[in-house]
Amino acid sequence: MPTGQTPKDGKQNDTKMLIRFMLIALVVTSGLNIFLASASTRAVKQIKYSEFTTMLQEGKVGYVEIEDDRLLITEAADENDTDVNIYKTANRYYTGRVDDPNLKENLDKMGVEYDTPVDTSSPFLEFITTWVLPILLIYGVFSLFMRSFSKKMGGGPMAFGKNNAKIFAQKETGVTFDDVAGQEEAKESLTEIVDFLHNSEKYIKVGAKLPKGALLVGPPGTGKTLLAKAVAGEAKVPFYSLSGSDFVEMFVGVGASRVRDLFKQAVENAPCIVFIDEIDAIGKSRDNQVGSNDEREQTLNQLLSEMDGFDASKGVVILGATNRPEVLDKALLRPGRFDRRVIVDKPDLKGREQILAVHIKDVNLDCDVDLHHIALATSGGAGADLANIVNEAALRAVRLGRDMVNQSDFMEAVEVIVAGKEKKDRIMNEIERKIVAYHEVGHALATALQKNSQPVQKITIVPRTMGSLGYTMQMPEEERFLLSKEELLNQITTLVAGRAAEEVIFNTSTTGASNDIERATALARSMVTQYGMSSRFGMMGIESVQNKYLDGRNVATCAEVTSAAVDEEVLKIINGAYERAVVLLRENEEALHRIALFLIEKETITGEEFMEIFNNK
Repeated sequence: MPTGQTPKDGKQNDTKMLIRFMLIALVVTSGLNIFLASASTRAVKQIKYSEFTTMLQEGKVGYVEIEDDRLLITEAADENDTDVNIYKTANRYYTGRVDDPNLKENLDKMGVEYDTPVDTSSPFLEFITTWVLPILLIYGVFSLFMRSFSKKMGGGPMAFGKNNAKIFAQKETGVTFDDVAGQEEAKESLTEIVDFLHNSEKYIKVGAKLPKGALLVGPPGTGKTLLAKAVAGEAKVPFYSLSGSDFVEMFVGVGASRVRDLFKQAVENAPCIVFIDEIDAIGKSRDNQVGSNDEREQTLNQLLSEMDGFDASKGVVILGATNRPEVLDKALLRPGRFDRRVIVDKPDLKGREQILAVHIKDVNLDCDVDLHHIALATSGGAGADLANIVNEAALRAVRLGRDMVNQSDFMEAVEVIVAGKEKKDRIMNEIERKIVAYHEVGHALATALQKNSQPVQKITIVPRTMGSLGYTMQMPEEERFLLSKEELLNQITTLVAGRAAEEVIFNTSTTGASNDIERATALARSMVTQYGMSSRFGMMGIESVQNKYLDGRNVATCAEVTSAAVDEEVLKIINGAYERAVVLLRENEEALHRIALFLIEKETITGEEFMEIFNNK
């Protein structure tokens, strides 16, 4: 029985459902019997008794069944037909029985077989086969259909309007704030909610009200769902967890019904926490445009109404999670509904160290593991990425036959996540290896020759499964949140230095610079359109960022003429950086040759080896 439904209500629903089924089964069975009787009648053609006597005289009658009220006539078969079952395919007729004392005499005279059938059928058996069996068959088909339907809709046959909430008690979640790291500000905002649920008297005494809802906003993998479970674990209250898509069905009104049922359960089990993941599935802005979803809008309207209707002092808190806050309806975000927005962003350096510390609790570590160094190498990584890196490192240790995970396992795991596994079966010829080596050393040399650049951590010409034939890995010495114009130009110069090395040494260009060109162009365009670092456009904003927490796609907010001028300015920045890279490499061509030859021999060199060769002039 769904939560929130009394036994009396359940019995009434079952009785109503049984009555409906019996009526439907009787109608269907009656129709089926009428159809079969009609089909049987249409298979035998009615003729006049005079026509029957004419057929008998002409020898066209093969067999006659003499019944109480009629004669059932089977036409005689063709003389050339040798089939023993000729009566099964012959035409059949019937006519009313006339009081003809000479009927049997005439039949004998014409050599026609006849018989008077004896009715051996049982009325009870006929009732069973005609009515009971069809009803049972219909019930079986109906039960199978509704069972399959209820699995999709969640609940019993008539419960597709009920909610599908998975209820997690504190014992089942097993998650507290100690299991969440790197999100101190988010935990601080949610701790207040937990404290209110435990000690509501001190808040009510001051006149403070519990926020009805809190919206967790952030990129995928940052721990929004984990935070919601931690709130339930800390508060030790029932935890209702649903996805926004659970409310949206093909039947209009089902979503609104589920919202009503969910809030009814929540109020009955207060204090409790209701968590709606991916709330943007039902909370999108209502725009009344062609293609809008009436079912989703009805569900949203019901959610807004329910959030206004329940009393927050009873201890019901609604937590929502989304990575698309810009598409949510303004009515959903106003105070009194989702009162608080909690940003769950990607962790900083300290946060990444804390997250790594949480994930390595059950990992057998070697003494050389440096979490700070790993955190520096994973800049921009979310909590899920760090968990994946820890697991990949542990798998590598097992694969190499060790029972402890060391620092090299973690650094290799970082490279696997970034560039993929080493592709050992891809063998480049000598010319390709030489070009790739000079290309990668060009990147590294440009980095070493410029100020305020991230130092080189590793250079390799071993192909990776994500398509790279080699790469240069840089490691920041500290985490930076602001970059100057000069530093951005240095980054672009480093990116185009690979192509510059190909031009300087081989006087040619290859396809290996495609990713470098893409990244350099994106960085230069951001300088012009978003950062106000163009002498031509100054501080004019030309593009805005949409889906900040997903793909971060840039959308132009200017005229086409301005866009064409932006392209010219971007090209000017890239060409300037390329010319600078060429000058740097020509001035240090001897070092370029020396390092590239060493890389060709070793295939992979560390940042320390690179700097040692570079400084050994």
